[in-house]
Amino acid sequence: MTMLIGLTGGIACGKTTVTDIFRKLGVPVIDADEISRKLTGPGGAALPDIALNFGADMIDTHGMKRDLMREIVFSDPKKREKLEEILHPMIKREMFEELKTIKAPYAILSVPLLLEHSRWASAVKRVLVIDVSEDEQINRLVYDRHLGEEQARAIIDTQISRDKRMAAADDLIDNSGTLEELEDKVRGLHEFYLRMSQMH
Repeated sequence: MTMLIGLTGGIACGKTTVTDIFRKLGVPVIDADEISRKLTGPGGAALPDIALNFGADMIDTHGMKRDLMREIVFSDPKKREKLEEILHPMIKREMFEELKTIKAPYAILSVPLLLEHSRWASAVKRVLVIDVSEDEQINRLVYDRHLGEEQARAIIDTQISRDKRMAAADDLIDNSGTLEELEDKVRGLHEFYLRMSQMH
């Protein structure tokens, strides 16, 4: 049976960069964000429910208007809960469908809200946290993703605290260094997970 590793981290900590490295090493990755983008993209299965709950003007030819939705849900916790109620069951279903097709020693489940939702955490054998300092997160959101500093802080504030994430980690990758350093760390964990999966 495939051993499941839950990968998580705060926004702009480099989760995608890490999952890309795992993929290059031949590890199957099931990414909740990718599934979410598919569900909310053009013709996505979540669009009718989103239009019903948030108004038809939230949808255009590209699917859900992401920037507008981000502003709405990060300023109103009730709206954020509503969006999560729509998306999370659909994402979970898709992830488990993908899991059924995997035949590998281990697989990565990349879930940004892994620790906020115990049902995810209980499904995985180990929790891998990708970490950078809060200042670094804000820098990346402001300079790479062109968000305002206030908006960047608001998003970080909605996520589980860095301390709690680190306390929940079985494995921790500090992603404040170079890409080469990151690749070395991922390769080391890959070897460890392969050994562990044999005992699983």
